[in-house]
Parts: sequence; structure tokens; C-alpha cells
Amino acid sequence: MKTYTTWLGAVAVGFLLASGTAGAQGKPKEEAPKPAGVKVAAGSDGFAFQSESGDFKVQIRGLVQADARFYASDKGKLGTDTFLLRRARPIVTGSAGKYFEFNLTPDFGGGQAVIQDAYADIKFNAAARLRAGKFKPPIGLEHLQSDPILPFVERALAASLVPNRDVGLQLSGDLGGGVVSYAVGVFNGTADGGSVDLDVNDGKDAVGRLLFTPFKKGQSPASGLSFGIAGSSGKQSGAPSAYRTGGQLSFFSYATGVVAEGDRSRLAPELSFFHGPVAIIAEYARSKAGIKKTATSERHSIEARGWQATAGFFLTGDTASFSSVKVKKPFDPSKGQWGGFELVARVNALEIDDDAFSLGLSDITKSARKATAWGVGFNWYVNNNIRQAISYERTSFDGGAATGDRPDENALFIRTQLSF
Repeated sequence: MKTYTTWLGAVAVGFLLASGTAGAQGKPKEEAPKPAGVKVAAGSDGFAFQSESGDFKVQIRGLVQADARFYASDKGKLGTDTFLLRRARPIVTGSAGKYFEFNLTPDFGGGQAVIQDAYADIKFNAAARLRAGKFKPPIGLEHLQSDPILPFVERALAASLVPNRDVGLQLSGDLGGGVVSYAVGVFNGTADGGSVDLDVNDGKDAVGRLLFTPFKKGQSPASGLSFGIAGSSGKQSGAPSAYRTGGQLSFFSYATGVVAEGDRSRLAPELSFFHGPVAIIAEYARSKAGIKKTATSERHSIEARGWQATAGFFLTGDTASFSSVKVKKPFDPSKGQWGGFELVARVNALEIDDDAFSLGLSDITKSARKATAWGVGFNWYVNNNIRQAISYERTSFDGGAATGDRPDENALFIRTQLSF
């Protein structure tokens, strides 16, 4: 009897377990919720992490430029032959939601640490983008071109007449599918070529740019033609502007005890053309500022004017562009590919009003009234990330020495660049 009871109990337990298993198999199995996916990408544009929706993204990029500078026939012993780390920038960009983007770019080149760019954007649509922070004000054609793709190792003289970086608020956008582009902003205001993190007075600069690309939607060569105008206006006081040559040597500065005070305005018309392997950019810049000696109350309006024209041609048939260069045949000897080869040439000049010297605001034996330069260069785009560049520029001066004209400057630059 005991054996029978034990056997019956075992059968019952087995039946109950089997029934439970069958019931479970009959019900649809509930899947555990999947965690939000993260997409990871790496390529010539850097390293990126983004959410599954794409609304949240962090992209890590970088720029390293190692230069060599040599000054041939330097009779005045003004330049020092040197190797230098021109730029070393880790770049972090991304988005924090569907409409919000950001950029943080420190720079450790030149033996110092600075924040080049630090801004946030609200991108409503293609026609309206609001930007706040530190960035390039919208004035100066070559100045607005990205550092990794500058045709020459250093910018032309005209770029000295516009601000480098400033802190402010800007609204920009494209209209008609990019046929018209605009940018307007309010900034702290800085001297020509200057970069600031905070203001030293109550004055502010209003800056605007209007760019037309009338044939952008067509297929003709004229689709790469753009022209526009930019300008700024404000009341500023503080240190006056000083100017450097393409070889990065100072050639004009105001005398000790001279400051900027009063109205300051800039005007910068521009023209560019990109089609196939051909690139042409030309611009004029005028900067006019109130200048005075601290010992007097009399102010003078001093104007500086600069211009430049640069042309480039890809011998390897690569497509020239204002914003980027994509190498058709990256360096790979096993395939008979050697990268992209570009020849460049430019002429440029910068001059300052004679009043700056006749009124005693600057010393003609120490500062030149005018600098005129021509240059040639060769760029080897090994691939989309590595570039080897060499450029030579000769600059002549009016004034700038006790004996008359400052000796000509012959600057040779060699650059090895990594950008991603």
C-alpha cells in the first residue's frame, strides 16, 4: 500500500509539472525590453558615438600642424629659423537633442593653452541657426576658411584686418536652398586680428555678412561662383591694432601711449570660384578706427586697407572646395596612387594711412606704411587626413627702417599636418 501511494504521488506531481510546462508554452513569451542602442563609428572624419535616434551625438576630431619656418637673406635679423607646433587641437562636437549642437576646441599650439571655439547652437531649420559663445565673427573670406585646408601655410595680409575670435550671439542661415546665406551678430569687439574671452569696456560690435551663390542649383561652371559683403561697426577703446606679415613678423604697431578710442568700422567685400580642380578667392578689407594719444583728448580716424587674390589648381584632378578636400586617389603605391597634388599662388598687400605717421601715432623708422607680397606653394594631400605643404612668400615694405625701407622678407614654410 505504501509503495502504491508513493507511486501515485509521483505520477500526480509529474502530471502537475507537465501541465504547468504546457501552459507556459501555450502563452506568448514576453521579451525583456532592449536597452537603447549606441552607434559607434570611426573614419576619416573622426570618432563618433550617437544614440539610436541620432539626436544625441559626440564626435571627437583633431588637428595637429607641425611647421618649420626659415627666413632667407634676413639682413635685418628679424626672423628666427625654427621648428614649431603651430596648432594642436582636440575638437569635440556633437548634439544634445534634435535642435541643439555644440563645439569645444582648445588649442595647445605655440607653447600656450587657449580656448579657440566654445559655442552652442540652436538649429531651428536651414534658414535659422542661433549661436552663442566664442567663435569666428562672420567677416573675412579667408579667415572664415578652416585652418586644415588653407591654400597657404599662413593667411594673407587682408586677414589681419578682421577679428580672429570673439564672444557673442549670432543668427545665421541659408535661404533658397543656399542661393543666399546670411549671418548677423553682436560681439564684445576686439582689435584687428585679436581674440578675446571677455570684454574690457561697454562697447559692442555689430557684425553682418551676406553671401550670394546665384547659380548654385545649376550644372554649369558658374555654380561654384559666390560673392558677398561683410561689415562691422561699434565703439571701442583699449589696445590699438598691430599687423604681421605672412611670415608672422610684426611690421606695424602704434607708438607707446597710443590707444584706440571711438568709432571702429570694417568693410570686407569678397569673391570666390570653385569648379573642378580650380579654386580662386579674392577679397578686400578695410578697417577704420578712432586712435588717440593718452596725453591728449584729440582723436583721429586712421584707416588700414588690405587685399588678396589666391588661385589653386589640382594637378591630380581632385575637386577643389572652400570647406573640404576629398582625395580621389589616396596614397597607396601598391595601386599606383600618390594622393592629390595642388599648386597655389597669391598676391596681397596691406597699407596704413599716412596720417598715422604724420600725426606721430606711429614711427616710420620702426613701422612700415605698406607691405606688398607675392607667394607660391605646393600642397600634397596624402589622403583625407594627412597633408604636406610648402610655401614661399616674398614681402617688400614702404618704410619701417631708420635708413628708409625695411629689407624684404623671404619666408619659407614647411608644414606636416594631421587632421581628422
